[in-house]
Amino acid sequence: MAINSKATATELDMSLWTGRTDPEPNSERWHQKIQPLSPTAAPGCALLGFESDAGVARNQGRTGAAQGPSALRKALAPLAWHRTGPAYDAGNVRCEGDALETAQQALADRLAALIKAEHFPVVLGGGHEVAYGSWLGLAQHLADNGEKAPRIGIINFDAHFDLRDPSHVRSSGTPFTQIADECAKRGWPFRYACLGLSRAANTRALFSRAAELGVMVREDREFQPAHLECIRRDLERFMVRCDHLYLTIDLDVLPAGEAPGVSAPAARGVSLALIEPLLEAIRDSGKLRLADLAELNPDHDIDSRTARAAARIVFQLALDT
Repeated sequence: MAINSKATATELDMSLWTGRTDPEPNSERWHQKIQPLSPTAAPGCALLGFESDAGVARNQGRTGAAQGPSALRKALAPLAWHRTGPAYDAGNVRCEGDALETAQQALADRLAALIKAEHFPVVLGGGHEVAYGSWLGLAQHLADNGEKAPRIGIINFDAHFDLRDPSHVRSSGTPFTQIADECAKRGWPFRYACLGLSRAANTRALFSRAAELGVMVREDREFQPAHLECIRRDLERFMVRCDHLYLTIDLDVLPAGEAPGVSAPAARGVSLALIEPLLEAIRDSGKLRLADLAELNPDHDIDSRTARAAARIVFQLALDT
């Protein structure tokens, strides 16, 4: 199935979905259950790739994340199947060269259609420039649905704010400033939580901008088992104030030992073991409309550690039992 977008169309490649097959009953794995998305498909979890690292290149990072969607599919394919509902592969949106803005709009159009069809989209990045396209897709759907000032809560697990000034260049470091600017134009509230932030990787100017925008911040050093319940309660309070949730996960939030294959590996990071309980709370809130994963860079991965961690996250988000 081809994506309906001019310079960003790629064919659906189901050959990535391979793995072992066990003869016992109830022993299916993802590669046996996932289906190509069709226009008449019943609502389910829809995986959509975003093949782009143009934003990473503009942000002077390590390129290679455009190959992330394929690596993530390969890592997800052999995982055990525990869903009750269907899951679909919706293909990829590809950024051709430096045509980032075109690709982001193409992604937004695809996501708006998926959400309208009552699917739960999970976008497989790609650089974190994916975030602006993801948010645009949800915003487009809500606007088309007649919502005047929806309270979209953005929850970003990330070592970085990604609140750089887009007036210089739009990149993987600017998506949430772009979203804040778009909210201001529309008269919509801007609600943003950044969890796992590294103070060492963010300038004072970025902290000031976050304070001006009212961003909820929890730094990586706060993520300890003894503090996790407090963080969860703070997150619950944030979610209560939102009508819809958009979850975005930059894999550089994980320690370099867990996620070496990213643009900017974390010296400290937050372990997946501490993030998973929060992901479950977000998933089970009843408000999650869309999720994406960013910065998987197979060129720099070791033993597919980063791809496996990303696949584990998709597995967790897709659980519906």
